[in-house]
Amino acid sequence: MAVLSVITMWFLLTGELLKILNKFYKRNEMQKIAADQGLDARLFHQAFISFRKYVLEISTLSADLHIILNDICCGAGHIDDLYPYFMRHAKQIFPMLDCMEDLRKISDLRVPANCFCGFISSMSKEDVKSKFLSPQGVPCDLVTGEERTFVDAEGGQAEHVACTIEMCSVTTPCQCLIQMIRDISRGWAWTRALLGLCAEEIHVCGEPAVINFVTELMYTTGEEVEVRNYKRLSPCSILDRAVESLDNLRPGDCVVCFSKNDIYSISRQIESRGLECAVIYGSLPPGTKLSQAKKFNDPEDPCKILVATDAIGMGLNLSIKRIIFNSLVKPNINVKGEKELNTISTSQALQIAGRAGRFSSIFKEGEVTTMHRDDLPILKEILSRTVHAIEIAGLQPTAEQIEMFAYHLPDATLSNLIDIFVSLSQVDGMYFVCNIDDFKFLADMIQHIPLNLRSRYVFCTAPINKKQPFVCTSFLKFARQFSRDEPLTFDWVCRLVSWPLVPPKNIKDLVHLEAVHDVLDLYLWLSYRFMDMFPDANHVREIQQELDSIIQLGVRNITRLIRATETSATPGIDPLSSQRRPGPSPVSPRRVRGAPKAQDSGVEAGQLDKSLGSRLVQEGLLTPDLLRQLQKEWSKEHRQEEVGVKLVVETLNNKMKGRKKK
Repeated sequence: MAVLSVITMWFLLTGELLKILNKFYKRNEMQKIAADQGLDARLFHQAFISFRKYVLEISTLSADLHIILNDICCGAGHIDDLYPYFMRHAKQIFPMLDCMEDLRKISDLRVPANCFCGFISSMSKEDVKSKFLSPQGVPCDLVTGEERTFVDAEGGQAEHVACTIEMCSVTTPCQCLIQMIRDISRGWAWTRALLGLCAEEIHVCGEPAVINFVTELMYTTGEEVEVRNYKRLSPCSILDRAVESLDNLRPGDCVVCFSKNDIYSISRQIESRGLECAVIYGSLPPGTKLSQAKKFNDPEDPCKILVATDAIGMGLNLSIKRIIFNSLVKPNINVKGEKELNTISTSQALQIAGRAGRFSSIFKEGEVTTMHRDDLPILKEILSRTVHAIEIAGLQPTAEQIEMFAYHLPDATLSNLIDIFVSLSQVDGMYFVCNIDDFKFLADMIQHIPLNLRSRYVFCTAPINKKQPFVCTSFLKFARQFSRDEPLTFDWVCRLVSWPLVPPKNIKDLVHLEAVHDVLDLYLWLSYRFMDMFPDANHVREIQQELDSIIQLGVRNITRLIRATETSATPGIDPLSSQRRPGPSPVSPRRVRGAPKAQDSGVEAGQLDKSLGSRLVQEGLLTPDLLRQLQKEWSKEHRQEEVGVKLVVETLNNKMKGRKKK
């Protein structure tokens, strides 16, 4: 009886405590005071949930908190008396509350000295080589994230330097520097260059959408802005008819796709018609891209058709007569870091369409159209729009700022430090904090590896493709070897990538070779940051050039690789579908753009598998994985239905037997 009384009293007390705590949470005054201490609405809610759990579940409360709660229950205290104890608990969860004022000062990006920094993957080397490396007899050095090329064989610096926007120095004086800006997602990089370069004159090349913003930005620094407008030197027009069939392709055509799978499919269909085509997409090594571009541009080469992604939009000089959009839907990453499938923007469409009929090419006029009739009016509408004006520029935290945060929060991980910095950062209306999901992805990957903060930060700024498992695994091994203070030698790298490598036998092998090339790029990138730990950059660059040649051989024989992939694939399933990355894909009443038709692939209709599942896979409306999942679910439901039917039959039989006995 005594035990029952104690349990009943405990439940009553718990219910009373819950009411008191909920009243405290609902007090607007408490939330306002907490906000002044750095607890915004989100943090206040998280802290309260933890505090409530602590009060209700802990076996013994501290004496002072116990007395306060008892006084409130008895009506001798006020509910606001809980605030000091709530804040004491909140500071244990969020240590930054003790140094909030200092952290706010560090993360205030409105202060000019704090706004120059960031990280980005390096500009493709062929962009610089094809434009700046002594084409007019002017000595010019090349500096990228992975490469240093000097005109002077002994390493002496030339008077002119062409560098990626990541590598431009804000401390070295220069007379004139040329940078190109267009993509708002790279805002932090050109913000740093525009505001930080020691140049008497800076040429900013971009579309009219940035003029007003750059003028306003320069007004805040007291600089003069001169706007010069340049007109296109050769005409370019939108055709009134779509191509509709690959049989209608002509020399000088470029079919633009937005996925590697479409590249494979279209190139296979073109070569099945007895035509040669060049292939260019983003993950190809620079040397392979240049080789394919040279093949397409060569008037003596029988290759007269190009199949490419929007990688042709910048950095490559191509003799294209007609741009053909195979699709107008492209995967994009939004400001939250989420993948979306959207119609291409006006800026993207103009950049790609502008490749047709360039002034320096053999074609004096350019033409633009679509592969599918329904897409042509959409393309015309996109190209007729005015490009949205750019109104904000991106910023990123510096390594020094993160180190200052770490001083105040020594137990926080690098990923948490970045999160706290972004949540506390203050920017005015002209700036925004760039997306840092890729940085956090790498930070979380190597969090368990013992590295000092500065080295960890540098590793996390490395330009890698996180969608490639082999690249991510190699990155992890690089960091682990580095943490042991063991140099990453040439022999170690060769063992890692299984060098020497052989030419690819199918598309899967080609994709792997591209990933290996990215790993070697990563080594070279790190070798310029940690020269003593990555000592064999020259040897690695040599095998990277050999690997580039192997990949070029694979791309030249890409149709054979596709055919080999199809031969080894499961019958009735589109082998290229297995190359697609998981995720949603645009579905329309007609087939997905780039999916091969029966007549295009040269396969007779009678030879195709007539099952509905196979047709949906071949038309690109289903992936093989999704088809197998549907088959499993159908089989499971079918078995359950069979069991149910058997039970019903047995029940009916039993009833019939009972009636006969009666």
